[in-house]
Amino acid sequence: MSVSILVGLQWGDEGKGKIIDVLTKSVDMVVRFQGGNNAGHTVENGTEKFVLHLVPSGILYQGTDCVIANGVVVDPVGLMEEMKGLAARGVDLSHIQLSARCQLIMPWHKELDAFNENTADPSKKIGTTKKGIGPSYMAKMARTGLRACEILDKARFEKHFRDEAAYYNKLYVPHGAAAVDADSAFEKVWAACEYLKPYIKDSVVEVNAAIKAGRNILFEGAQAMFLDIDHGTYPYVTSSNTISGAACTGAGVPPKAIDMVWGVLKAYTTRVGEGPFPTELNDELGEHLRTKGGEFGATTGRPRRCGWLDIVGSRHSCMINGVDYLAVTKLDVLDDLDEIKICTAYRIDGEITEHSPADTELMKRIEPVYETLPGWKQSTSAARSWDDLPENARKYLNRVAELLDARIGIISVGPKREQTFRK
Repeated sequence: MSVSILVGLQWGDEGKGKIIDVLTKSVDMVVRFQGGNNAGHTVENGTEKFVLHLVPSGILYQGTDCVIANGVVVDPVGLMEEMKGLAARGVDLSHIQLSARCQLIMPWHKELDAFNENTADPSKKIGTTKKGIGPSYMAKMARTGLRACEILDKARFEKHFRDEAAYYNKLYVPHGAAAVDADSAFEKVWAACEYLKPYIKDSVVEVNAAIKAGRNILFEGAQAMFLDIDHGTYPYVTSSNTISGAACTGAGVPPKAIDMVWGVLKAYTTRVGEGPFPTELNDELGEHLRTKGGEFGATTGRPRRCGWLDIVGSRHSCMINGVDYLAVTKLDVLDDLDEIKICTAYRIDGEITEHSPADTELMKRIEPVYETLPGWKQSTSAARSWDDLPENARKYLNRVAELLDARIGIISVGPKREQTFRK
């Protein structure tokens, strides 16, 4: 029996949803511990494709408890629509739990998110999804946010809702933000709250009881290490802690309960939105990676920026997250390349470093130092074991593991479940 955490080691979109789906075969409970519906986890279940935003990726396994824990910010309307969409496709929702401690994303949070992004100086835009994630976390820290537990008392919820809507209109509308019609907004939000009410549980108690009972539990992170509010490429980050340590605060469990950390790493690197990207390829090769890898955002549809694997950043991620095993995804995207580069160090203002700088301005001046490996020039998509991989593909993976000082546990060579295997 084990309690594991799975996190992304880059800028997101590493394929966490697929790896969680594969690991869930031997898991009793999947717990989403941070973020909101600005993340999208894509899972292909046989011939069907699912894109999950708030519902944990274990939902496609019958009987696996799926917990949306207290560290997640939840758009009630968005969650209701996602759940109804799953139900329409025959997915059983009876094992979903929504933490009573979850902060709720309200209409004014989304309006404020859009207002802040649309009025920002072009050089300071973050590239937010405008889903209201940041303003919801702001309200949490300001201690003015609405929580899921308030749904259980309509009068209390409505008063809090109207008070906060009025405050938003008074403070921001005079400066050009869109006004919120409290009457129509409440009607829409309350309909979603009524739908969600039966799923509200004290998830802290439920998750800790599962740990005590010796059940297999997997904590699911959204976004990734370099989007972490403290450890990412600030300010081009999300509004929550995305690292493994956040599972403890985001779900209310003690650190001593954690047995293992999985780090998901794409065989190359991608990023969505603004911010530094040392190994970005703005050429035909970058376009090749984007096209072959289908690199378009699951939530926004935005094209992802693509580049070589960045070992410096990934090593920093492994250190902070305490990664035990790597899950390497999209190895097949590199199949056609004559040679493959790995960034093993940074050159900043003429100085060589093997560490990721804290200052984002320094990151903008990085010149990557590359190591070049030979490609394998043959398809890996039919591989179902380590021995099925071409020799140069195995050498590439072994070199990555050596540089990151972590063991490779899972390899993915395509979007389907059967295209994933353990080393």
